[in-house]
Amino acid sequence: MISDTDRHHYYPLFLDVAGKECLIVGGGSVAERKALMLLKFHASVTVVSPRTTKKLVHLADTGAIRILRRTYRHGDLDRAAVVFACTDDRDANGAVRKDAAERGVPVNVVDKPEECDFIVPSIIKKGDITIAISTSGRLPLASKKLRQAIEKTVTKDYVAYTRIIGALRQHLLDTVPDGGKRRAIMKYIAAMDVSDVVRTGLKGMKKILGDRVR
Repeated sequence: MISDTDRHHYYPLFLDVAGKECLIVGGGSVAERKALMLLKFHASVTVVSPRTTKKLVHLADTGAIRILRRTYRHGDLDRAAVVFACTDDRDANGAVRKDAAERGVPVNVVDKPEECDFIVPSIIKKGDITIAISTSGRLPLASKKLRQAIEKTVTKDYVAYTRIIGALRQHLLDTVPDGGKRRAIMKYIAAMDVSDVVRTGLKGMKKILGDRVR
């Protein structure tokens, strides 16, 4: 028999928030961390709170985010793609949760996974590489340890590798109309060692591809 704990796992998704309105209700250290991570993915961030951290103030002063210096109001999330309830006031977080449910806006209530539509995983982002780690909201410390372990293995070579391979794939799409030939070339590239691709570089890899295409 499957327990409620075993049954409650989250389906992993990568959400495109670039240019989309993301609302953070609360202005403390948790809200700050949420804002900084959202900015890494080019979100449009609005913070609603009468008090905020110095870092959030600095981000607002530089135009990176917008701050509404007041308590949350009904309707603040009308344009939001996602909302984060990060206050230390349970009633305020509950009001945000209720409004979000009524409007169908996904909400994350900090430290209350049972009230969340989604949880925020432990994230590694290096260049085009994004790795998300989750323990279904039950063991944040374990997620952090896993992130630290994995982060050590994702070296700058992997970042360079993804950049080079991404450019090569686009180059093939633009120059090789035969789908079968493209797949054969990508299979050949996939068999190459990461360090060899990085050492050869984009220009050298294009020459290798040119030789194989001919």
